[in-house]
Amino acid sequence: MGLLDMIGPVMVGPSSSHTAGACRLALLARHLLGEKPRRVEFGLHGSFAKTGKGHGTHLALTAGVLGLRPDDERLKESLALAEAEGVEVVFKEVELGDVHPNTVRMVLEGERERLVVTGSSLGGGLVRIFDLDGFEVRITGSAPTLVIRNVDTPGVVARVARVLADDEVNIAYLTVSRKKRGGEAMMSLEMDRPLSDKPLEYLAYLSYILWVRQIPPVMD
Repeated sequence: MGLLDMIGPVMVGPSSSHTAGACRLALLARHLLGEKPRRVEFGLHGSFAKTGKGHGTHLALTAGVLGLRPDDERLKESLALAEAEGVEVVFKEVELGDVHPNTVRMVLEGERERLVVTGSSLGGGLVRIFDLDGFEVRITGSAPTLVIRNVDTPGVVARVARVLADDEVNIAYLTVSRKKRGGEAMMSLEMDRPLSDKPLEYLAYLSYILWVRQIPPVMD
């Protein structure tokens, strides 16, 4: 643990969990979408729903999907920025069950993609996205992360691991999830460094890989 972990993140206040963490969650969701969203629906659960407005959670979430970081002074103007950029932003209260009280479900719609991303702000600016379109994932924003949606067929995980190894990229954490055998699956891989462009292009070219995103860290 470093000094900044104890002091808290560099941010536009007032709250590391409800402001900085919320912004980071939405920023990760923006990276996952891979394009500018046209419409975003935020489903606020628990403490996010009850105290979010007072802590700037609505502004922070909107800032994140616009690509702004927690220390960007424009965070306070994010709703006006979204309107100016033609991004429709909707907020609603939802009950997501037995999850962290600072949890949000984000439905993002772009020109090509539609994603449902659910994550929690864990305190001190730390975050974790744990669900992507119904698949279990682990995306913390603390390391470069590769997210792959693929056909559930034998050998996919081994092939991806081989591509990373050939690029001298080490896997720090791997999560694999599927809805049914032989259907679609998803893996999230936190890495020691980003995968190079050519290996990334190769993975996207493979017939059994349906979708791939490389997500940069957002914790700095």
